[in-house]
Amino acid sequence: MAYEAPVEDMAFALKSMARLDRLSGRAFPEFDMELIEPVLEEAGKLASEVLAPLNQPGDEQGAQLTGDGVVAPHGFAEAYRQFVEGGWMGLAAPVEWGGQGLPKVLANAVLELIHGANMSFGLCPMLSLGAIEALVAHGAREQQEKYLPKLITGEWTGTMNLTEPQAGSDVGALKSKAVPNGDGSYAISGQKIYITWGDHDMAENIIHLVLARLPQAPAGSRGISLFVVPKVLVKDDGTLGERNKVQCIGLEKKIGIHASPTCVMEYDGATGWLVGEENKGLACMFTMMNSARLNVGLEGVGVGEAAYQTAYAYAQERKQGKADGVDGPAPILHHADIRRTLTTMRANVMAARSICYACGVAADLAETCEDESEREAARLREELLTPIAKAWATDVGVDVASLGVQIHGGMGFMNETLAAQLYRDARIAPIYEGTNGIQAIDLVGRKLSMAGGRAMEDMIVEVQATARTARETNDPQLVQIADRLAAAADALKEATTWMAEAMKADKEKGLSGATAYLKLAGDVIGGHFLTMGALAGRQESGPLRGRMTALAGFFAETSLAEAPGRVSGITRGGDSFLAESDALFGLA
Repeated sequence: MAYEAPVEDMAFALKSMARLDRLSGRAFPEFDMELIEPVLEEAGKLASEVLAPLNQPGDEQGAQLTGDGVVAPHGFAEAYRQFVEGGWMGLAAPVEWGGQGLPKVLANAVLELIHGANMSFGLCPMLSLGAIEALVAHGAREQQEKYLPKLITGEWTGTMNLTEPQAGSDVGALKSKAVPNGDGSYAISGQKIYITWGDHDMAENIIHLVLARLPQAPAGSRGISLFVVPKVLVKDDGTLGERNKVQCIGLEKKIGIHASPTCVMEYDGATGWLVGEENKGLACMFTMMNSARLNVGLEGVGVGEAAYQTAYAYAQERKQGKADGVDGPAPILHHADIRRTLTTMRANVMAARSICYACGVAADLAETCEDESEREAARLREELLTPIAKAWATDVGVDVASLGVQIHGGMGFMNETLAAQLYRDARIAPIYEGTNGIQAIDLVGRKLSMAGGRAMEDMIVEVQATARTARETNDPQLVQIADRLAAAADALKEATTWMAEAMKADKEKGLSGATAYLKLAGDVIGGHFLTMGALAGRQESGPLRGRMTALAGFFAETSLAEAPGRVSGITRGGDSFLAESDALFGLA
């Protein structure tokens, strides 16, 4: 299948659902709305013409660990060179360091295209983006001057080194050490696992950001510091010096993303430099983590879009069964259940896309608004949507990829099909950057209580306003959508009130409903944006108008229609397993 960049849907979501126009003329003097389609179209060419053709061959070959380090699959180094020459790495990076200074949400959209065409490839620049953001926010001026220009061009890539064999989500359990060398540098020693693109041959240097403990550091997460550790040491004049004492000693064997090297990294007295303050490394790393969480959500969107396109193409070609008006065996696209499945895929992908884009716009506004109250409102919206964008969108990616396998039937279960690869690739995204269960805990444990509950309250008020606007059109289709959205908003409000009280009175009970609550929140907010799309689509001509109404209407009658019935699963779902934990799980 040839991946085709969904530029029309993406541009529409940016403009009409995420309201990217709110950024124009603020802190982005180089940006105007007319740039959106040209940027997406050019990125789409790279995605469809260069990256997509490497996707299946890369999966079959996989990354290889050799005596000289990790070697990427055939064609990846040349594709990365084209990515660098196109200036894509610096799209949203600060102009001061050689970037183009465009909104980050536009770079997010470009990354969606790259993930849709080739998720394994897309993981490399995604990690570099996080390293850039961390150094911009926390790096010393000398570190910024030394590393940012080459990271922003893409000539060098970046990584995030957190996980150790005994320390996964519990980062406070890590044991890697950092010993002062006496000259301002530190000797970093320890082993890190699951390091995405920790080594490769596509760039001349790799800048690792590594969590480690200083001597006498406090126990737990309070004693973690962040260090910048280049693969190749950089001289004062910016040229490369000798190889640092860090290497990949193994590649993880995974069910998917085979072309992306997931490395076991060994630091054996490697030279590194402190980023930010001592024992404040976790706060620095969260700059990378928050960036990565939104971008991982866009992995779900990109892979979901690719799965939809693959399934749609197959449904047009595969002939089986009879259909009215078709002589002989009919393409399975004629069967109503196949069209229902494809509509499910497309509606969920568009909803996930809009949530991620809205989160990206809020992040840009939170950095650039001149008015303090507007900036605070945007920050709250970004904080609220980040766990939803990461978790809900990646769950959508897996579900949509699974439906794509189903449409392929028996062929979808064959390893040689793209449908099977997309399903395998998508499955890591709900685990990356804090599992989706952790995102749900973050949502109910921190985000609902921010500013006295204002973040979700404001979101629900906005959803209710969208429902009223849709009803006031008196368009029968939009009125029906409005009724479903209004009822779903009421359900989310009820669940939110219960959750806020439960997290104060009986935290364990509240946490038992956290994942179900995040699912409901994603459905309602996704339905809100799809309804906005249907409203905006009334101003469009051609297929776009009907498509947006159809997607919003279908989502309303499926996902939103189920929302009121799911409240009890949040408020009462944990009762049985909490009360009978001993009988169910052998817990005393």
